[in-house]
Parts: sequence; structure tokens; C-alpha cells
Amino acid sequence: MSSSLISTNPYTGERIQNYELYTNDQINQIVEQSTKAFDSWKTQEIEERTDKLRKVGSLLEERKQEYAALITEEMGKPISESIAEIEKCAWLCEFYAVNAEDFLADDLIDTEAQESFISYDPLGCILAIMPWNYPFWQVMRFAAPTLTAGNVALLKHAANVTGCALAIEELFKDAGYPKGCFQTLLTDHDTIEELMANDTVKAVTLTGSTKAGKAIASIAGKNLKKSVLELGGSNACIVWDDADLDTYLDTMVKARMQNTGQSCIAAKRFIVEEGIYDQFLEVFKEKVSALAIGDPTDKDTDITVLARPDLAQKVKEQVDQSLEKGAKLVTGNEVKDAFYQPTIITNVTPGMPVFEEEVFGPVAAIIKVKDRKESIQLANQTEFGLGTMLFTESIEEALQLTGAIEDGAFFINELVKSDPRLPFGGTKGSGYGRELSREGILEFVNKKTVYVK
Repeated sequence: MSSSLISTNPYTGERIQNYELYTNDQINQIVEQSTKAFDSWKTQEIEERTDKLRKVGSLLEERKQEYAALITEEMGKPISESIAEIEKCAWLCEFYAVNAEDFLADDLIDTEAQESFISYDPLGCILAIMPWNYPFWQVMRFAAPTLTAGNVALLKHAANVTGCALAIEELFKDAGYPKGCFQTLLTDHDTIEELMANDTVKAVTLTGSTKAGKAIASIAGKNLKKSVLELGGSNACIVWDDADLDTYLDTMVKARMQNTGQSCIAAKRFIVEEGIYDQFLEVFKEKVSALAIGDPTDKDTDITVLARPDLAQKVKEQVDQSLEKGAKLVTGNEVKDAFYQPTIITNVTPGMPVFEEEVFGPVAAIIKVKDRKESIQLANQTEFGLGTMLFTESIEEALQLTGAIEDGAFFINELVKSDPRLPFGGTKGSGYGRELSREGILEFVNKKTVYVK
């Protein structure tokens, strides 16, 4: 087991920094500080909490370039997308600053009682285990509502974005949050089980793989702790034969290639009706070929390296195994260090890795179907359930299928995306619970019944 966390620039291969893991004594002190912080933080008026959240949003805007550069350096995201990530975090803060008081207000219920209502009380210390692909956004979409509800937080971030993790901790301190309200843990996964067994930690949230989610859910269940899991996805992008390709093909390309394909909600399986298939494939290939590949610090770059060389190799293996099973390579599939070439693969069928597994890189798996019924059947034929997108001019017919789509989200003529105003989460192997919107802020509260006779 390593005694340090190493941050490496995936584009240059240069080591950025080594961070020493916290000792057991340091972790115990952090957990103890969380208890002290919660005792005072939970008593603060909601206006005080939202004022601090607004300050976080202001600092995110002020430090946008600095934080974006850090994201790009640590995990290789194109700088234009890193800036957009920080801007979205600021929007998130403003959304909850405006709406938290209404979301958390007592919910009056008419009964025989003189007064009866639901009180939404904070639980305490919440442990967050977060991934590297959106190193600020994933953390902030948990932290903004959870802290504003009166909880405190411990963050275990991915090792390769430790600089981002520490920057987020500093951000909350600079915004005036009490000591211990938001703390980053520099530790490894071996410590997680001990933390979840600690009485101070009341619940856990994880964004990560389905495998990681099952492990965390098991530990949480053993300790009777609530868990929220936002896990992997293999989202279908259904293209019916009346889809407006001129209007929406750029959106479809973005749905797969944004963040160099490293997104749980990316379009991973393109399920295309045969009547439009040839036209779709021709134009899709043209647009993918036109993407600018290069240095992630260049504002014009669309595609760059993956976050680590082993991730690029994993994608290569998934594509190669699919080709061995009969898939056809249209373009791409070259790998060098952390770079994996944007790839289009056709003749994809169930049983192939690019159909069955989550492919976390710029790979578009194209599947031809004979009709709309088959498109929905294949979209649902997956262990995942994060989101489905459907492109069509037949809006009413699409809406009638809402109940047939098994996922946590159904987007018509738009890529699946998270929005502070809407709940976000999955079904099946993509997890459970919801982030964002009113549903997100109420995940880590005690919904307490109060009855006065």
C-alpha cells in the first residue's frame, strides 16, 4: 500500500505533486472536528448558510481560470470544458442559495391534529466518495445542498485529483464556513470501511463504478447507514428515421465526445433505425473526424488524453474484444500513452464489451435496428439505467414511451445532462437516490413527523 497520493499530468506525463496520506491520528482529529462543527452548524439560520453558499459561488467565478487550469492539469480535460465546469458549479450555488429555504421549510399536513407537519432536519456528517472525471462538479453537486441542509461533509476524492480536492476544502474555508464543516481526507480506500463504521458518519454518497457502488452499499448496509449511489452508465442514443440530423447531429457527437468520452451519462450506444442509418453514419463520421485533437490547455481543443494511460488501454481492450466478436471498425482505435483516438465501431450486437460494459472513452458503438420497437427494446437491454436520449420529430409518440424507458432520465432531442433544477440519478446498475433539485437536498435529512394534539 502506497503512503502517498501521486498527481500526474496525463498530457505531459510529468509528476505534479506527491501528497502524503493522513495518519490515523490525523483522520481521527478530522472526524472529531466534524462532530464539533455539526453541533454549531446545524443551529445556524438558513439565511446564514445560504449567504455562505453565495460566497462560494462568487469565489468560483473569481477563481474560474485558476480552478479550470488545475482540473486540466490533473485530469486532462480540455480547458474550455474545465471553465464550463466551474461556471456550472457557480450556477449550482446560486440555485440552492435562492431555493434552499423553500425546499427545507416545514411541510404542513392537514390531519386531525391541532398541528402536524414534516420537519427536515440534518443528519450530521456525510461521507462523499467522488471520481476524477468532473472533479469540481461532482463534489459541489453533493456539497452545496448537503451543507446548506445543515450537514457537514468529509470528502474522499480520487487520488489523481488531490489538488482539486484540497482546493475545494480551501474554497469553503475562504467562504467563511466554520472549521470542520467541509474537510478533505487524504487517504486510501482501506480507510473507508472504518470511516463508515464510525458513529460520527451518518450516511455516504458515492459517484463511481457499479463495482464500487456494490461494495459501498454492502458496507453501508452492514452499518445501517443511508447511501446514495450515482454509478456507471451505458446510455442509449436512439435515432429514429425522422430525426432532424441537420439540427441535432452536433449534439449527438457532443453527447459522446464531451470530456473525451469520460462521462457516465455520455451517449455510448447509438441505436439507429435502418431508414436513416447510412446518412447518420456518414455525417457522424465527418463530424468526429473534424474534432480538434491536441493540447488540453488550448482553448480550441475538443479531444485530448484520457485521465491515465491505463484507462486508454482499457478502452482499447474493450474495442479489440468487440472486433474479435464481429464488430467493424470505421475509424480510430489507436492508443499512445494516455491518448486514445476517437473511434466509431459498427455491427455492434449484444454480448460485445462495447454493448454490455461502460466504455469510458471516445468510442461510439453504432447499432442498426429495423424499427422503433426494436430500438426501445435494445435501449433497455442493459444492466445500466442512467439515461436515454431519443432524437425524433415524433414528439407525442416519444412521450408515450416515457414509462417504457427504464432509466432515471429520458431526454428527447437533447443529450442527457445534469441540471440543478432537475433530479439526477439512475436505476438498476446505475445506482439509486437522487442528486440536485429539491430531491437532492432532501436525501440527507431526517424527514421527521411532528404531531401536536
